[in-house]
Amino acid sequence: MSSVKVEPSCKEQIGIQRSQIAVVIPTRNAASDWSALASGLRMQCFPLSQIIVIDSSSEDGTAVLAEKEGFTVVRIRKEDFNHGGTRQKALEYAPWAEFVVYMTQDAILAGPDALDKLVQPFEDPEVGMTYGRQLPRPGAGPFEAHARLFNYPANSCVRTYESRKTMGIKAAFSSNSFAAYRVTALQSVGGFPSDVIIAEDSIVSARLLMTGWKTVYQAEAQVYHSHSYNPVEEFRRYFDIGVCHHRESWMGEAFGNTNGEGLRFVKSEVRYLWPDKWYLLPEEAARTAAKLLGYKLGLYEAKLPISFSRKLSFFPGFWNNSTITR
Repeated sequence: MSSVKVEPSCKEQIGIQRSQIAVVIPTRNAASDWSALASGLRMQCFPLSQIIVIDSSSEDGTAVLAEKEGFTVVRIRKEDFNHGGTRQKALEYAPWAEFVVYMTQDAILAGPDALDKLVQPFEDPEVGMTYGRQLPRPGAGPFEAHARLFNYPANSCVRTYESRKTMGIKAAFSSNSFAAYRVTALQSVGGFPSDVIIAEDSIVSARLLMTGWKTVYQAEAQVYHSHSYNPVEEFRRYFDIGVCHHRESWMGEAFGNTNGEGLRFVKSEVRYLWPDKWYLLPEEAARTAAKLLGYKLGLYEAKLPISFSRKLSFFPGFWNNSTITR
């Protein structure tokens, strides 16, 4: 008589029950990513109904694909999507959850225990948030590969508010492409803000640290996730980062500005390219100039017409919100 084989990844590997965890994934036309995304999620052995897809009126059948998987699907209008507000609203569909994992549609889980490893730090009751390591996607070019290697190193790190003294603003860094939150901690700092253009994850991370919670970079929890941006796209992304830093100036006051971190990134990128890819150094210089110009313009967005900011922004829909104030 043959026995049923139980995969080790399907056993409870941690002190936290999977039944306490909701997984939230905002989507918009995710059909091209769906096979890899769904396959990675199925490997985790999480109850499928606890995976909540917030779909922004996809036109490629994403919502139907998610329903066929058995995921909980919430449909919203694409104009109602907001990086912070939508993720916060998703909690209404999982009132039972003690922990919530946020992913993006193009973040592909790298192993069958990726989610378990991501939430493992919550065994320490003082940990309010964790985020995992993002690896370059297969076939990634040198610029996108270096960005992931620079921002997501191989070693894990526990952070407190004191970490700002050695890490500066990097202490508050996080990414909702693959992050998890203790719901009580998230709610204790007001949840995700709905009036920010970008970096809702780092804003919450900073607030958690400032109110006494620990945050954890969990390098053993991994996804494949990277983007190939051209210099124009880099400009637009960094314009939005500048807008965020202008509007959330309290972060710089509490943790320090970004100047040192930016210079460290440029030096690291040059070392990464030299000497084998020396021919990419002119492009590296162009990318750096685009980022710097975009960021500086973003810092002065209050002096720009909203119509102009909309054209410069990576997320032009943000500027259509009638609640934007300056």
